[in-house]
Amino acid sequence: MLKNKEIRDASGLNARMIYEVIRREGDEELERPKSSLAWSGVAAGLLISFSVLGEAILRTNLADLPARYLIENLGYSFGFLLVILGRMQLFTENTITTIFPLVALKSMRCLLRVLRLWSIVLVANVVGAAIAAAFIAYSHAFSPEIIAAVSDLSHHATGFSPLAAMARAIPAGILVAAIVWMLPGRTGNEVVIIILFTWLIAAGDFTHIIAGSVEMWFLILNGELGLADATFRFFLPVLFGNVLGGSAVFAMLAWGQVHLEVEDKVAQKAV
Repeated sequence: MLKNKEIRDASGLNARMIYEVIRREGDEELERPKSSLAWSGVAAGLLISFSVLGEAILRTNLADLPARYLIENLGYSFGFLLVILGRMQLFTENTITTIFPLVALKSMRCLLRVLRLWSIVLVANVVGAAIAAAFIAYSHAFSPEIIAAVSDLSHHATGFSPLAAMARAIPAGILVAAIVWMLPGRTGNEVVIIILFTWLIAAGDFTHIIAGSVEMWFLILNGELGLADATFRFFLPVLFGNVLGGSAVFAMLAWGQVHLEVEDKVAQKAV
């Protein structure tokens, strides 16, 4: 194991040190009370709506500029900046953070703790997204043009076939996991990293389960999307794709870089 001083050092972290930072963070998250996870998750679901609103506002005001699509997708970063820098519980971040303790311990107890955290955070995120969608739809706080843009974005995000939605969710899961992996040791560059990677999610037309849940609920509340289609054509395929991208793909690739060094350290300590 690394010394605490090394873990606190925010510069020049190698792959093993980044792994240890994230693993310790994952351990801390797995020990948090249920109520803390739930409230943080609801807040994240609420604030991620600024990704949808940011994109809609830019779309409304950019008219027909040739580069409108690429510019408007910068708005997608706003909600992620609020959630990630605010240290709130976002489900897709936890698909890598909590996996590191699990692959290290390989215990049933740790697996159950991971599933507990995932369940609480996912439900809380979706509840927060529903509240945000209701505010957008019913509060009259936004102009008809912005509401129309939100509607267009929502129809597009939820309009893929289940297989396409799942496939598009895999790169989104990888990119969010990449943000988690890259932030340790990048003091001063966090904003740039978050903006670039979340912009790529939007520009690449990839699907994200929590930001997409705001759009899903917006259409449900307006009677434009049925619960069955929302669940089986959008929510479950995107959820599976994000988990696959964040956990099974990126976390395993990251673990592959460091597992021999980590296991050697554990063996040496045991001796």
